[in-house]
Amino acid sequence: MSQLSEFAANHLILVSAFSFILALLIVNLLQGGGSRAILPIQAVQLLNREDAVIVDIRDEGEFKSGHIINAHHIPRADLKSRIDELKKFKDRPIVVCCASGTSSASALRELSAAGFANVHSLKGGIAAWKADNLPLN
Repeated sequence: MSQLSEFAANHLILVSAFSFILALLIVNLLQGGGSRAILPIQAVQLLNREDAVIVDIRDEGEFKSGHIINAHHIPRADLKSRIDELKKFKDRPIVVCCASGTSSASALRELSAAGFANVHSLKGGIAAWKADNLPLN
């Protein structure tokens, strides 16, 4: 144990950086960024088994260049003002997707705060969907 405290004292910057990154990871998991992220194949299973709803939060140009079939397009900037459009889907699973899976986590938190219980983020976004050779419209 004395070696650990000696190491920490000698490498204060390294230990501080490790502690900071660990804290960020824990916060991310607690806020749902990691625990409710699903792979594209899991999203397909939700679509087929539970009639899930896909919400694409990319901008108009990205959406028009290719999107998941039957996806509801609500740009990230408009999500808060257009959240009522999704109220009719509260009893169904919702999968939020973006270009790379980074901004969908914040949209997931916003939907959860609005009372949506069964919300997921597409891990890797549309890029992962394409990488898995899944169809786009």
